[in-house]
Amino acid sequence: MEYFAAIDVSLEASSLCILDEKGTIVREAKVASDPESLAKALAAAPGPLVRVGLEAGPLSQWLHAGLTGLGLSVVCLETRHLKATLKAMPNKTDRNDARGMAQVVRTGWYRAVHVKSLPAQEARALLSARQLLIRQVKDIGLSLRGLLRNFGLKLGTASKAGFDGRVRELAGGSPALSVIVEPMLTARAELLRQAKELHRHVLRTVRDDAVCQRLMTAPGVGPIIALAFKSAVDEPDRFAHSRAVGAHFGLTPKRYQSGEVDRSGHITRTGDAMMRTLLYEAATVILARASRWSNLKAWGVRLAKRQGLKRARVAVARKLAIILHRMWCDGSEFCWGKQPATA
Repeated sequence: MEYFAAIDVSLEASSLCILDEKGTIVREAKVASDPESLAKALAAAPGPLVRVGLEAGPLSQWLHAGLTGLGLSVVCLETRHLKATLKAMPNKTDRNDARGMAQVVRTGWYRAVHVKSLPAQEARALLSARQLLIRQVKDIGLSLRGLLRNFGLKLGTASKAGFDGRVRELAGGSPALSVIVEPMLTARAELLRQAKELHRHVLRTVRDDAVCQRLMTAPGVGPIIALAFKSAVDEPDRFAHSRAVGAHFGLTPKRYQSGEVDRSGHITRTGDAMMRTLLYEAATVILARASRWSNLKAWGVRLAKRQGLKRARVAVARKLAIILHRMWCDGSEFCWGKQPATA
């Protein structure tokens, strides 16, 4: 007889459920959330485990790598699909979640999530840390503006180099304000310095990466977008067609079809939010700032005239993702195309 298992992962202890091929519960347990303890608990199954289900989450990559290394067949389950499935259960507990996940794994009615390789995880961690520091720098800057505004001191337009001096100038007339803004300016300066250090590390990483160098031949694609795309896709062969990459990043419209009703809505916004935002920014650069002519820009400009700039940006972002994937698979550089002759 074949057996199936699922793990509802929590930070300290995870709920485990093992079923037989008929759906009968064979074993339930609460196990420490580490690969060795979970593997030991799974070894208590009466027979061979066909699949072990693991919900995608913060610990899933570590647990997946550990359990796979111990010889178990583990699949990561897509969170949204699983949530919709478990919603039918009236009582939400870790034990019930593990039972529901085990049934999903047994029936095969799930979407498997790609588990990224270690280099891809490291690249994504680098980009996320850089983005976090930049966001904190902006937050402190906005907080300083708001703090000064409460006292009628308007910062106005200030360059990056002159921001600190302008804040000190405005707060200089009040000793109490100076005591407040100085630590904030010091923290902002240190965060900015560390963000620049992480950015230099990104540049060093991209400089030694042939794939990223090739992707950067496309318009609007710099080191950040190239490294983010490489870490998000990780394995280009997992997409049967390049056009699937646009849907993977949530850049295709939703569709609702029932009976005589069939309509398309806004984009799905599923998948990697960081990559989707970066592709949208690249599309904005292509349409608004890129001076060199290309077939991609010409197509986007024509689309903007018919359907508006916002839709054109989304469409160009989707097409850019498809082009980057194709470039990666083919080992080719971006094809700019031949500019048509003008009369």
